[in-house]
Amino acid sequence: MLRHGIDGMAMADVAGWIRLEEEEGAPRVAAGGEWTVGHAGDLERLVDSLAARPAKRVRLDLSAISRLDSAGAWLLCRAARRLEETGAAVRFHGLDPSRQPLLDLVRANRDCSVEPEPSRHPVLDMLERVGRSAFEVRDEAMALTGFIGVVTVTGLRALARPRRFRLVSLTNQIEQTGLNALPIVGLMAFLIGIVLAYQGATQLRRFGAEIFTIDLMAVSVLREIGVLLTAIMVAGRSGSAFTAQIGTMKVSEEIDAMRALGLDPLEILVLPRINALLVTLPILTLFADFVGMVGGAAMAVFSLDLSATQFLGRLEEAVTLDHFLVGIVKAPVFAYLIAVIGCYEGLRVEGGAESVGRMTTRAVVESIFLVIVADAAFSIMFTAMGL
Repeated sequence: MLRHGIDGMAMADVAGWIRLEEEEGAPRVAAGGEWTVGHAGDLERLVDSLAARPAKRVRLDLSAISRLDSAGAWLLCRAARRLEETGAAVRFHGLDPSRQPLLDLVRANRDCSVEPEPSRHPVLDMLERVGRSAFEVRDEAMALTGFIGVVTVTGLRALARPRRFRLVSLTNQIEQTGLNALPIVGLMAFLIGIVLAYQGATQLRRFGAEIFTIDLMAVSVLREIGVLLTAIMVAGRSGSAFTAQIGTMKVSEEIDAMRALGLDPLEILVLPRINALLVTLPILTLFADFVGMVGGAAMAVFSLDLSATQFLGRLEEAVTLDHFLVGIVKAPVFAYLIAVIGCYEGLRVEGGAESVGRMTTRAVVESIFLVIVADAAFSIMFTAMGL
C-alpha cells in the first residue's frame, strides 16, 4: 500500500505518516498512524524530508494519529521546529485529549532541535574552565575560612567550660595519631638521613669537602626535611583517617543524631582531633629529627671513616639552636592545617561510600598542598628575619 507523501511524492507504507497539504490557500501538515518508537527510523526520515512552504501560520493536524509514545511526541516536536525555522507559527490541532499531556510534557522538557551545538574555540573553552576553577577555589577558600572561624569559636567556648573538655577522646586520638605513627615516621626519617648523608658525601667528595656532609645533613633535617616529611606522612595517615571516620559517621547519620540530642559535633569530633595533632606532630617531628640524625651518623661514619666522637664534634659546630627552633615552630601550624582540613572534608561528605573516598583523597591533596605552601611562607619569613 502506498500513501501520498510530502508534496505529492509517494512514500513507503509505514505505520506513521506525515504530509503537507493545502487548506483554503494556507499550508496544513497532517500526521497520522502509529507514532511510536518501533517506527522511529521511518518517521525520522519523513520528518527530515519535510520541506515547508513559507507561511505565517501552519496548522499541524494530529487527528489521524492512532498511537503515540514519547519517541513519537519528540518527532512531532521536531517537525514543528522545522516548520518554525521558516518563520511560521505552528499550532497543534486535533490530538486525542488523552495523548495531549504527553506531547505537552515533551515540548516543555525536551529540546526538539536537531541542530548541533555551535563549535567553540578551544582557547575560549580553556579560559572558561580556568575561570570556573578559580571561582571554585575562591568558594572553597571562603568556606574553609568560615569553618576555621567556627572551630575557633567552639574551642574558646570549650576553654570557658573546662568540664566539657573530653580527655578520653583526646587521649585516644593522641595514641592513634602519635604513638601508633612512631614506627613509620622513625623508619622514614632513618632512611632519609641515610640518603642525605650518602648523596651529600658523594657530591662533596669531588671538592674534597666530605666533612661538610654533616653540616648538610644536620641543617637539612632540622630545618626542613624532618618536619616537612613528617607532616606529609601525618597528612596521608591521620588526615585521611579524620576524613574517613567523620565522613562515615555523616553517611550513617550519626552526626545528625548528635545534633538531635543537643550535642555539638565540632566539640565532640573536631576539637579532640585538632588538639591531639597539635600535641603529637611536634613530638613526631622531634623524634624524626633524632632518628634522621642517627641514620645520617651511621652513613657518615661508614662512608667518611669518622668515629662517633668526631661526628658529634662536627655536629655541635654545625648546628645551632636556631636550626632546631626553625623546624619545630612549623610543626603546630602544619598540624592545625592537616587536622582542620581532614575534619572539614569529613563533614562535607554527602551520599555514600563514593563520597567518603572522594573527600578523603581531596583532604590528603589539600593538606599536603597547604603544608608545602606554609613551609614556603615560613622559609621566606625566616630568611627575612635572618634565621
